[in-house]
Amino acid sequence: MIPPLSKAGAALAALRARLEGEVFAPGDAGYDEARAVSNALIDRRPAVIAQCAGEVDVIRAVRFARDLDLKIAVRGGGHSVAGMAVNDNGVVVDLRRMHRVAVHPESASVRVEGGAVMSHLDRATEPHGLATTGGRVSTTGVAGFVLGGGTGWLDRSFGLAVDNLLGVELVTADGTPLLATAEENPELFWALHGGGGNFGVATSLTLRLHQLPEFSIALLMFLPDRGPEAVRTYRDLLASGAPELGGAVLYLTGPRAPFVPGHLVGRLLCGVLVTYVGGEEGLRKRAQPLLALPHECEVVSAMPYADVQCMLDSPPGLRNHWSVEYVRALPDELVDAFCARAPSMPVPSACQQMLFPQGGAIASGPAEYPVAFRDAPWAVHPFGVWADPADDERALRWVTDVRADARPWSTGAVYLNLIGDEGRDRVVAGLGTEHLNRLARVKRQYDPDNVFRYNHNILPA
Repeated sequence: MIPPLSKAGAALAALRARLEGEVFAPGDAGYDEARAVSNALIDRRPAVIAQCAGEVDVIRAVRFARDLDLKIAVRGGGHSVAGMAVNDNGVVVDLRRMHRVAVHPESASVRVEGGAVMSHLDRATEPHGLATTGGRVSTTGVAGFVLGGGTGWLDRSFGLAVDNLLGVELVTADGTPLLATAEENPELFWALHGGGGNFGVATSLTLRLHQLPEFSIALLMFLPDRGPEAVRTYRDLLASGAPELGGAVLYLTGPRAPFVPGHLVGRLLCGVLVTYVGGEEGLRKRAQPLLALPHECEVVSAMPYADVQCMLDSPPGLRNHWSVEYVRALPDELVDAFCARAPSMPVPSACQQMLFPQGGAIASGPAEYPVAFRDAPWAVHPFGVWADPADDERALRWVTDVRADARPWSTGAVYLNLIGDEGRDRVVAGLGTEHLNRLARVKRQYDPDNVFRYNHNILPA
Protein backbone atom coordinates (compact mmCIF):
# COMPACT_ATOMS: atom_id res chain seq x y z
CA MET A 1 0.00 0.00 0.00
CA ILE A 2 1.31 3.46 -0.91
CA PRO A 3 1.51 5.83 2.11
CA PRO A 4 -0.59 8.94 1.40
CA LEU A 5 2.04 11.46 2.59
CA SER A 6 4.98 9.99 0.70
CA LYS A 7 6.31 10.96 -2.71
CA ALA A 8 4.51 7.91 -4.04
CA GLY A 9 1.31 9.04 -2.30
CA ALA A 10 1.54 12.45 -3.96
CA ALA A 11 2.14 10.81 -7.33
CA LEU A 12 -0.88 8.54 -6.81
CA ALA A 13 -3.07 11.53 -5.95
CA ALA A 14 -1.89 13.24 -9.13
CA LEU A 15 -2.64 10.11 -11.16
CA ARG A 16 -6.15 9.94 -9.71
CA ALA A 17 -6.71 13.57 -10.66
CA ARG A 18 -5.35 13.32 -14.21
CA LEU A 19 -6.61 9.92 -15.34
CA GLU A 20 -9.80 10.03 -17.39
CA GLY A 21 -10.48 6.48 -16.25
CA GLU A 22 -10.43 5.28 -12.65
CA VAL A 23 -7.66 4.38 -10.22
CA PHE A 24 -7.93 1.70 -7.54
CA ALA A 25 -5.61 1.09 -4.60
CA PRO A 26 -5.90 -1.28 -1.62
CA GLY A 27 -8.77 -0.20 0.59
CA ASP A 28 -10.72 1.46 -2.21
CA ALA A 29 -14.26 0.34 -2.90
CA GLY A 30 -14.11 -1.88 -5.97
CA TYR A 31 -10.44 -2.79 -5.55
CA ASP A 32 -11.02 -6.50 -4.99
CA GLU A 33 -13.33 -6.72 -7.98
CA ALA A 34 -10.81 -4.84 -10.12
CA ARG A 35 -7.92 -7.17 -9.23
CA ALA A 36 -9.83 -10.43 -9.85
CA VAL A 37 -8.88 -12.32 -13.02
CA SER A 38 -10.39 -15.27 -14.83
CA ASN A 39 -8.36 -17.87 -12.93
CA ALA A 40 -9.57 -18.14 -9.33
CA LEU A 41 -6.26 -19.78 -8.36
CA ILE A 42 -4.64 -16.33 -8.77
CA ASP A 43 -4.87 -13.97 -5.79
CA ARG A 44 -2.55 -10.96 -6.21
CA ARG A 45 -2.69 -7.49 -4.72
CA PRO A 46 -1.36 -4.70 -6.92
CA ALA A 47 -0.42 -1.37 -5.36
CA VAL A 48 -2.32 0.51 -8.09
CA ILE A 49 -4.82 -0.49 -10.78
CA ALA A 50 -5.16 2.17 -13.47
CA GLN A 51 -8.29 1.54 -15.51
CA CYS A 52 -7.40 3.54 -18.59
CA ALA A 53 -9.96 5.22 -20.84
CA GLY A 54 -7.62 5.85 -23.77
CA GLU A 55 -4.05 6.08 -25.00
CA VAL A 56 -3.25 9.20 -22.96
CA ASP A 57 -4.27 7.37 -19.79
CA VAL A 58 -1.99 4.48 -20.72
CA ILE A 59 0.94 6.86 -21.19
CA ARG A 60 0.26 8.46 -17.81
CA ALA A 61 -0.02 5.08 -16.07
CA VAL A 62 3.23 3.77 -17.59
CA ARG A 63 5.13 6.95 -16.70
CA PHE A 64 3.69 6.89 -13.17
CA ALA A 65 4.98 3.34 -12.69
CA ARG A 66 8.39 4.13 -14.18
CA ASP A 67 8.82 7.26 -12.04
CA LEU A 68 8.23 5.18 -8.90
CA ASP A 69 10.12 2.13 -10.16
CA LEU A 70 7.03 -0.03 -9.80
CA LYS A 71 6.46 -3.27 -11.68
CA ILE A 72 3.95 -3.13 -14.56
CA ALA A 73 1.40 -5.74 -15.59
CA VAL A 74 -0.96 -5.17 -18.52
CA ARG A 75 -4.55 -6.37 -18.40
CA GLY A 76 -6.72 -6.92 -21.45
CA GLY A 77 -9.10 -9.87 -21.10
CA GLY A 78 -7.42 -11.20 -17.94
CA HIS A 79 -7.46 -14.78 -19.30
CA SER A 80 -3.80 -15.67 -18.80
CA VAL A 81 -3.84 -18.96 -16.93
CA ALA A 82 -0.70 -17.82 -15.06
CA GLY A 83 -2.41 -14.61 -13.96
CA MET A 84 0.00 -12.41 -15.91
CA ALA A 85 -2.58 -9.60 -16.00
CA VAL A 86 -1.94 -8.76 -12.33
CA ASN A 87 1.03 -8.52 -9.99
CA ASP A 88 1.80 -7.98 -6.33
CA ASN A 89 2.75 -4.47 -5.17
CA GLY A 90 3.03 -3.09 -8.69
CA VAL A 91 0.90 -1.22 -11.22
CA VAL A 92 -1.73 -2.85 -13.42
CA VAL A 93 -2.41 -0.98 -16.65
CA ASP A 94 -6.01 -2.11 -17.06
CA LEU A 95 -7.39 -1.65 -20.59
CA ARG A 96 -10.91 -3.02 -20.09
CA ARG A 97 -12.56 0.38 -20.61
CA MET A 98 -10.87 0.59 -24.02
CA HIS A 99 -13.01 -1.80 -26.04
CA ARG A 100 -14.23 0.15 -29.05
CA VAL A 101 -14.29 -1.63 -32.41
CA ALA A 102 -14.40 0.16 -35.77
CA VAL A 103 -15.19 -2.00 -38.82
CA HIS A 104 -14.08 -0.81 -42.26
CA PRO A 105 -15.87 -3.02 -44.81
CA GLU A 106 -14.43 -1.12 -47.79
CA SER A 107 -10.89 -2.14 -46.83
CA ALA A 108 -11.90 -5.45 -45.19
CA SER A 109 -10.23 -4.41 -41.94
CA VAL A 110 -11.12 -3.65 -38.35
CA ARG A 111 -9.51 -1.52 -35.65
CA VAL A 112 -9.87 -2.99 -32.17
CA GLU A 113 -8.88 -1.23 -28.95
CA GLY A 114 -6.53 -3.02 -26.58
CA GLY A 115 -9.13 -3.91 -23.96
CA ALA A 116 -11.69 -5.46 -26.32
CA VAL A 117 -12.63 -9.11 -25.95
CA MET A 118 -13.71 -11.52 -28.65
CA SER A 119 -17.41 -10.79 -28.28
CA HIS A 120 -16.77 -7.08 -28.94
CA LEU A 121 -14.93 -7.98 -32.14
CA ASP A 122 -17.24 -10.72 -33.39
CA ARG A 123 -20.51 -8.87 -32.75
CA ALA A 124 -19.16 -5.79 -34.55
CA THR A 125 -18.04 -7.61 -37.70
CA GLU A 126 -21.00 -10.02 -37.94
CA PRO A 127 -23.55 -7.54 -39.44
CA HIS A 128 -21.14 -7.00 -42.34
CA GLY A 129 -20.76 -10.72 -43.11
CA LEU A 130 -17.10 -10.43 -42.12
CA ALA A 131 -14.88 -12.15 -39.56
CA THR A 132 -11.29 -12.88 -38.66
CA THR A 133 -9.67 -15.66 -36.67
CA GLY A 134 -10.57 -15.27 -33.01
CA GLY A 135 -10.23 -17.30 -29.84
CA ARG A 136 -12.64 -20.05 -28.89
CA VAL A 137 -13.94 -18.21 -25.80
CA SER A 138 -15.87 -14.98 -26.16
CA THR A 139 -14.33 -13.31 -23.09
CA THR A 140 -10.72 -13.77 -24.27
CA GLY A 141 -8.85 -10.48 -24.77
CA VAL A 142 -8.21 -9.73 -28.44
CA ALA A 143 -4.80 -8.09 -27.99
CA GLY A 144 -3.13 -10.83 -25.96
CA PHE A 145 -4.69 -13.48 -28.17
CA VAL A 146 -3.44 -11.94 -31.41
CA LEU A 147 0.04 -10.93 -30.25
CA GLY A 148 0.63 -14.45 -28.95
CA GLY A 149 -0.23 -16.08 -32.29
CA GLY A 150 -3.95 -16.76 -32.16
CA THR A 151 -5.70 -20.05 -33.06
CA GLY A 152 -9.46 -20.52 -33.31
CA TRP A 153 -12.34 -22.02 -35.26
CA LEU A 154 -11.44 -20.10 -38.44
CA ASP A 155 -7.68 -20.59 -38.55
CA ARG A 156 -7.64 -23.42 -41.11
CA SER A 157 -9.52 -21.14 -43.50
CA PHE A 158 -8.15 -17.68 -42.67
CA GLY A 159 -4.81 -18.38 -40.98
CA LEU A 160 -3.67 -17.62 -37.46
CA ALA A 161 -4.81 -14.34 -35.95
CA VAL A 162 -1.26 -13.03 -36.19
CA ASP A 163 -1.29 -13.73 -39.95
CA ASN A 164 -4.10 -11.17 -40.20
CA LEU A 165 -2.37 -8.44 -38.19
CA LEU A 166 -2.02 -5.19 -40.16
CA GLY A 167 -0.89 -2.75 -37.49
CA VAL A 168 -0.44 -2.11 -33.77
CA GLU A 169 -0.58 1.15 -31.83
CA LEU A 170 1.75 0.73 -28.88
CA VAL A 171 2.92 2.61 -25.79
CA THR A 172 6.52 1.66 -25.08
CA ALA A 173 8.36 1.31 -21.77
CA ASP A 174 9.27 5.02 -21.61
CA GLY A 175 5.68 6.07 -22.27
CA THR A 176 6.14 6.84 -25.97
CA PRO A 177 3.26 6.07 -28.36
CA LEU A 178 4.16 4.66 -31.75
CA LEU A 179 2.71 2.72 -34.67
CA ALA A 180 4.07 -0.59 -35.90
CA THR A 181 3.21 -1.75 -39.42
CA ALA A 182 5.01 -3.42 -42.30
CA GLU A 183 6.21 0.06 -43.36
CA GLU A 184 6.64 1.82 -40.02
CA ASN A 185 8.84 0.24 -37.35
CA PRO A 186 8.85 -3.02 -39.34
CA GLU A 187 11.21 -4.92 -37.03
CA LEU A 188 8.94 -4.23 -34.08
CA PHE A 189 5.96 -5.22 -36.22
CA TRP A 190 7.64 -8.55 -36.96
CA ALA A 191 8.26 -9.13 -33.25
CA LEU A 192 4.59 -8.52 -32.45
CA HIS A 193 3.71 -11.51 -34.61
CA GLY A 194 4.04 -13.95 -31.71
CA GLY A 195 6.23 -12.06 -29.23
CA GLY A 196 3.24 -11.12 -27.07
CA GLY A 197 3.25 -8.19 -24.65
CA ASN A 198 7.02 -7.97 -24.33
CA PHE A 199 7.43 -4.69 -26.21
CA GLY A 200 4.77 -2.35 -24.85
CA VAL A 201 1.08 -1.80 -24.20
CA ALA A 202 -1.01 -2.42 -27.32
CA THR A 203 -3.67 0.27 -27.27
CA SER A 204 -5.17 -0.84 -30.59
CA LEU A 205 -4.75 -3.45 -33.30
CA THR A 206 -5.82 -3.41 -36.93
CA LEU A 207 -6.78 -6.78 -38.38
CA ARG A 208 -7.65 -8.14 -41.83
CA LEU A 209 -11.24 -9.33 -42.26
CA HIS A 210 -12.62 -12.11 -44.47
CA GLN A 211 -16.00 -12.80 -45.99
CA LEU A 212 -18.05 -15.15 -43.79
CA PRO A 213 -21.65 -15.13 -45.08
CA GLU A 214 -22.44 -18.56 -43.55
CA PHE A 215 -21.05 -20.68 -40.74
CA SER A 216 -22.31 -24.10 -39.60
CA ILE A 217 -21.57 -26.67 -36.93
CA ALA A 218 -22.17 -30.35 -36.28
CA LEU A 219 -21.90 -31.29 -32.61
CA LEU A 220 -22.26 -34.98 -31.75
CA MET A 221 -22.10 -36.61 -28.31
CA PHE A 222 -20.82 -40.15 -27.88
CA LEU A 223 -20.58 -42.44 -24.88
CA PRO A 224 -16.94 -42.77 -23.77
CA ASP A 225 -16.53 -46.32 -25.09
CA ARG A 226 -17.33 -44.99 -28.56
CA GLY A 227 -14.67 -42.29 -28.22
CA PRO A 228 -11.77 -43.99 -30.04
CA GLU A 229 -13.91 -44.73 -33.10
CA ALA A 230 -15.30 -41.18 -33.12
CA VAL A 231 -11.83 -39.63 -32.81
CA ARG A 232 -10.39 -41.77 -35.61
CA THR A 233 -13.33 -40.91 -37.87
CA TYR A 234 -12.90 -37.20 -37.16
CA ARG A 235 -9.16 -37.50 -37.79
CA ASP A 236 -9.75 -39.16 -41.13
CA LEU A 237 -12.38 -36.56 -42.05
CA LEU A 238 -9.90 -33.74 -41.45
CA ALA A 239 -7.22 -35.61 -43.40
CA SER A 240 -9.12 -34.64 -46.57
CA GLY A 241 -7.36 -31.29 -46.17
CA ALA A 242 -10.51 -29.20 -46.75
CA PRO A 243 -9.58 -25.91 -45.03
CA GLU A 244 -13.22 -24.92 -44.53
CA LEU A 245 -13.57 -27.78 -42.02
CA GLY A 246 -12.37 -27.36 -38.46
CA GLY A 247 -13.56 -27.96 -34.93
CA ALA A 248 -12.33 -30.20 -32.12
CA VAL A 249 -12.73 -33.43 -30.21
CA LEU A 250 -13.49 -32.78 -26.56
CA TYR A 251 -14.18 -35.06 -23.64
CA LEU A 252 -16.45 -33.10 -21.32
CA THR A 253 -19.14 -33.26 -18.69
CA GLY A 254 -22.54 -33.65 -20.33
CA PRO A 255 -24.01 -30.12 -20.27
CA ARG A 256 -27.52 -29.03 -19.43
CA ALA A 257 -28.66 -28.20 -22.94
CA PRO A 258 -31.93 -28.77 -24.84
CA PHE A 259 -30.32 -31.33 -27.15
CA VAL A 260 -28.69 -33.40 -24.36
CA PRO A 261 -30.91 -36.11 -22.80
CA GLY A 262 -31.29 -35.74 -19.07
CA HIS A 263 -29.61 -39.04 -18.23
CA LEU A 264 -26.40 -37.81 -19.90
CA VAL A 265 -26.17 -34.54 -17.98
CA GLY A 266 -23.24 -34.59 -15.57
CA ARG A 267 -21.67 -37.69 -17.14
CA LEU A 268 -18.41 -38.02 -19.04
CA LEU A 269 -19.06 -37.80 -22.79
CA CYS A 270 -16.96 -37.63 -25.92
CA GLY A 271 -18.02 -34.68 -28.05
CA VAL A 272 -17.03 -34.11 -31.65
CA LEU A 273 -17.48 -30.60 -33.02
CA VAL A 274 -17.15 -30.03 -36.74
CA THR A 275 -17.11 -26.39 -37.81
CA TYR A 276 -17.67 -25.41 -41.43
CA VAL A 277 -17.18 -22.17 -43.34
CA GLY A 278 -20.36 -22.57 -45.36
CA GLY A 279 -23.98 -23.71 -45.09
CA GLU A 280 -25.64 -26.65 -43.36
CA GLU A 281 -26.15 -28.73 -46.51
CA GLY A 282 -22.46 -28.67 -47.37
CA LEU A 283 -21.55 -29.57 -43.81
CA ARG A 284 -23.89 -32.56 -43.74
CA LYS A 285 -22.26 -33.97 -46.87
CA ARG A 286 -18.76 -33.60 -45.47
CA ALA A 287 -19.61 -34.83 -41.97
CA GLN A 288 -21.52 -37.91 -43.14
CA PRO A 289 -18.92 -40.43 -41.87
CA LEU A 290 -19.35 -39.02 -38.36
CA LEU A 291 -23.11 -38.74 -38.58
CA ALA A 292 -23.26 -42.42 -39.57
CA LEU A 293 -21.65 -43.51 -36.29
CA PRO A 294 -23.93 -44.48 -33.37
CA HIS A 295 -24.20 -41.41 -31.13
CA GLU A 296 -26.40 -40.19 -28.32
CA CYS A 297 -27.44 -36.76 -29.58
CA GLU A 298 -26.56 -34.22 -32.22
CA VAL A 299 -26.97 -30.66 -33.40
CA VAL A 300 -26.34 -29.91 -37.08
CA SER A 301 -27.20 -26.37 -38.05
CA ALA A 302 -26.12 -23.11 -39.55
CA MET A 303 -25.23 -20.82 -36.63
CA PRO A 304 -23.86 -17.30 -36.34
CA TYR A 305 -20.10 -17.46 -35.82
CA ALA A 306 -20.31 -15.07 -32.85
CA ASP A 307 -22.70 -17.51 -31.14
CA VAL A 308 -20.36 -20.45 -31.76
CA GLN A 309 -17.62 -18.38 -30.11
CA CYS A 310 -19.61 -18.52 -26.85
CA MET A 311 -20.07 -22.30 -26.76
CA LEU A 312 -17.05 -23.02 -24.57
CA ASP A 313 -17.46 -20.02 -22.25
CA SER A 314 -17.13 -20.79 -18.55
CA PRO A 315 -18.61 -18.69 -15.75
CA PRO A 316 -16.13 -16.43 -13.93
CA GLY A 317 -14.58 -17.39 -10.62
CA LEU A 318 -13.48 -20.92 -11.53
CA ARG A 319 -10.05 -22.47 -10.96
CA ASN A 320 -7.91 -22.93 -14.10
CA HIS A 321 -4.89 -24.92 -15.20
CA TRP A 322 -4.13 -25.70 -18.85
CA SER A 323 -1.36 -26.87 -21.09
CA VAL A 324 -0.79 -28.19 -24.62
CA GLU A 325 1.36 -30.51 -26.71
CA TYR A 326 1.66 -30.13 -30.48
CA VAL A 327 2.11 -33.52 -32.12
CA ARG A 328 3.62 -34.55 -35.46
CA ALA A 329 0.87 -37.12 -36.15
CA LEU A 330 -2.28 -38.62 -34.65
CA PRO A 331 -1.76 -42.41 -34.95
CA ASP A 332 -4.16 -44.92 -33.45
CA GLU A 333 -1.80 -45.39 -30.49
CA LEU A 334 -2.10 -41.74 -29.53
CA VAL A 335 -5.85 -41.77 -30.12
CA ASP A 336 -6.18 -44.74 -27.73
CA ALA A 337 -3.96 -43.09 -25.10
CA PHE A 338 -5.88 -39.82 -25.37
CA CYS A 339 -9.23 -41.55 -24.95
CA ALA A 340 -8.04 -43.78 -22.13
CA ARG A 341 -6.92 -40.73 -20.15
CA ALA A 342 -10.34 -39.03 -20.19
CA PRO A 343 -11.86 -40.93 -17.21
CA SER A 344 -9.26 -39.31 -14.93
CA MET A 345 -10.64 -35.85 -15.76
CA PRO A 346 -12.71 -34.33 -12.90
CA VAL A 347 -16.41 -34.89 -13.65
CA PRO A 348 -18.68 -33.06 -13.21
CA SER A 349 -16.67 -29.93 -13.95
CA ALA A 350 -16.01 -27.47 -16.76
CA CYS A 351 -12.80 -29.32 -17.69
CA GLN A 352 -12.37 -30.32 -21.31
CA GLN A 353 -9.81 -32.70 -22.80
CA MET A 354 -9.39 -31.48 -26.37
CA LEU A 355 -7.81 -32.27 -29.71
CA PHE A 356 -7.57 -29.43 -32.25
CA PRO A 357 -6.72 -29.92 -35.92
CA GLN A 358 -4.25 -27.63 -37.61
CA GLY A 359 -3.16 -27.64 -41.26
CA GLY A 360 -4.83 -25.59 -43.99
CA ALA A 361 -4.01 -21.89 -43.86
CA ILE A 362 -2.13 -22.35 -40.58
CA ALA A 363 0.52 -24.49 -42.21
CA SER A 364 0.70 -22.37 -45.36
CA GLY A 365 0.99 -19.05 -43.49
CA PRO A 366 4.10 -16.85 -43.30
CA ALA A 367 6.99 -18.95 -41.99
CA GLU A 368 9.08 -15.93 -41.01
CA TYR A 369 7.04 -15.09 -37.89
CA PRO A 370 8.06 -16.35 -34.41
CA VAL A 371 5.24 -18.91 -34.26
CA ALA A 372 6.85 -22.30 -33.73
CA PHE A 373 3.75 -24.51 -33.64
CA ARG A 374 2.53 -23.74 -37.16
CA ASP A 375 3.69 -27.00 -38.80
CA ALA A 376 2.15 -29.46 -36.33
CA PRO A 377 -1.01 -31.17 -37.66
CA TRP A 378 -2.70 -31.61 -34.25
CA ALA A 379 -2.75 -30.08 -30.77
CA VAL A 380 -3.55 -31.99 -27.58
CA HIS A 381 -4.99 -29.53 -25.08
CA PRO A 382 -6.05 -30.40 -21.51
CA PHE A 383 -8.18 -27.43 -20.44
CA GLY A 384 -8.70 -27.65 -16.71
CA VAL A 385 -11.52 -25.49 -15.31
CA TRP A 386 -13.17 -26.50 -12.04
CA ALA A 387 -14.90 -25.02 -8.99
CA ASP A 388 -14.09 -27.17 -5.97
CA PRO A 389 -10.66 -26.70 -4.31
CA ALA A 390 -10.88 -30.38 -3.35
CA ASP A 391 -10.36 -31.16 -7.05
CA ASP A 392 -7.11 -29.15 -7.28
CA GLU A 393 -4.69 -32.07 -6.98
CA ARG A 394 -6.70 -34.29 -9.32
CA ALA A 395 -7.08 -31.60 -11.97
CA LEU A 396 -3.41 -30.60 -11.91
CA ARG A 397 -2.32 -34.22 -12.18
CA TRP A 398 -4.75 -34.86 -15.06
CA VAL A 399 -3.31 -31.95 -17.07
CA THR A 400 0.22 -33.28 -16.49
CA ASP A 401 -0.80 -36.80 -17.46
CA VAL A 402 -2.51 -35.75 -20.71
CA ARG A 403 0.67 -33.96 -21.76
CA ALA A 404 2.79 -36.95 -20.79
CA ASP A 405 0.63 -39.28 -22.90
CA ALA A 406 1.14 -37.09 -25.97
CA ARG A 407 4.83 -36.34 -25.46
CA PRO A 408 6.20 -39.32 -27.45
CA TRP A 409 4.65 -37.73 -30.54
CA SER A 410 5.36 -34.09 -29.61
CA THR A 411 7.08 -31.70 -32.00
CA GLY A 412 8.38 -29.78 -28.98
CA ALA A 413 6.72 -26.59 -30.16
CA VAL A 414 4.09 -24.82 -28.09
CA TYR A 415 1.48 -22.05 -28.40
CA LEU A 416 2.31 -19.88 -25.41
CA ASN A 417 -1.24 -18.56 -24.98
CA LEU A 418 -2.33 -22.07 -23.96
CA ILE A 419 0.15 -22.56 -21.11
CA GLY A 420 1.02 -20.98 -17.80
CA ASP A 421 4.48 -20.53 -16.35
CA GLU A 422 6.16 -23.77 -17.46
CA GLY A 423 9.76 -22.54 -17.44
CA ARG A 424 12.25 -20.94 -19.79
CA ASP A 425 12.56 -23.93 -22.11
CA ARG A 426 8.88 -23.76 -22.99
CA VAL A 427 9.16 -20.05 -23.82
CA VAL A 428 12.00 -20.88 -26.19
CA ALA A 429 9.92 -23.71 -27.67
CA GLY A 430 7.03 -21.31 -28.21
CA LEU A 431 9.02 -18.62 -29.99
CA GLY A 432 11.50 -20.81 -31.83
CA THR A 433 15.21 -20.95 -31.16
CA GLU A 434 16.07 -19.33 -34.48
CA HIS A 435 13.92 -16.30 -33.72
CA LEU A 436 14.79 -15.75 -30.08
CA ASN A 437 18.01 -13.77 -30.60
CA ARG A 438 16.25 -11.45 -33.04
CA LEU A 439 13.37 -10.96 -30.58
CA ALA A 440 15.87 -10.19 -27.82
CA ARG A 441 17.41 -7.43 -29.95
CA VAL A 442 13.98 -5.89 -30.51
CA LYS A 443 13.33 -6.14 -26.79
CA ARG A 444 16.59 -4.32 -26.07
CA GLN A 445 15.58 -1.48 -28.37
CA TYR A 446 12.06 -0.94 -27.02
CA ASP A 447 12.24 -2.27 -23.44
CA PRO A 448 15.90 -2.48 -22.36
CA ASP A 449 14.99 -2.62 -18.65
CA ASN A 450 12.52 -5.47 -19.16
CA VAL A 451 9.69 -3.38 -17.75
CA PHE A 452 7.12 -5.58 -19.50
CA ARG A 453 8.02 -8.91 -17.95
CA TYR A 454 4.62 -10.17 -16.78
CA ASN A 455 4.31 -12.34 -19.86
CA HIS A 456 6.15 -15.22 -21.49
CA ASN A 457 9.22 -13.12 -21.12
CA ILE A 458 11.89 -12.32 -23.68
CA LEU A 459 15.05 -11.05 -22.01
CA PRO A 460 16.70 -8.02 -23.66
CA ALA A 461 19.83 -8.94 -25.60
